[in-house]
Amino acid sequence: MANEELIYRITRAIYDRLGTFADERTVEQLVTDIYRAVEPSLTQNGSGRAAAANIARPTVSETSEGSSSRIIISVFGVDHPGIVAGVAEILSEAGCSIADINQTVVQRKFAMVIIADAGKSQSSITDLKDRLRREGEKLGVHIYAQREDLFNAMHRI
Repeated sequence: MANEELIYRITRAIYDRLGTFADERTVEQLVTDIYRAVEPSLTQNGSGRAAAANIARPTVSETSEGSSSRIIISVFGVDHPGIVAGVAEILSEAGCSIADINQTVVQRKFAMVIIADAGKSQSSITDLKDRLRREGEKLGVHIYAQREDLFNAMHRI
């Protein structure tokens, strides 16, 4: 079974159990935790032992579902100077590059979506998400970040 299919099935099972009104952040964390728990068994080599490289650092997968090294960042709030700069600074400090960005302001309401490549980052995705969330609190906006493959699999539901 492909990784994206497994992620989709885990996500579906969690929503079936918790209901569609379950907190998205909680669901994402559960999907991530469950996937990490079963992923080493999916990458076993012929001798029955998990490959050392996969235990130390899971391989970056890129499929039609997206990449595990790219993150989707959504930013929403009332427009004011410094929002783009604040998010870009966090990404720059983490060694991430912006692969795509789109932002708009509609009647003083700010919305932005960034696809960032964290493949060369020294920070974990979890750490990066926490830093973005804290920056959002300082800026007075909501910042949501999720791995691209999880984002795509979870939004197939």
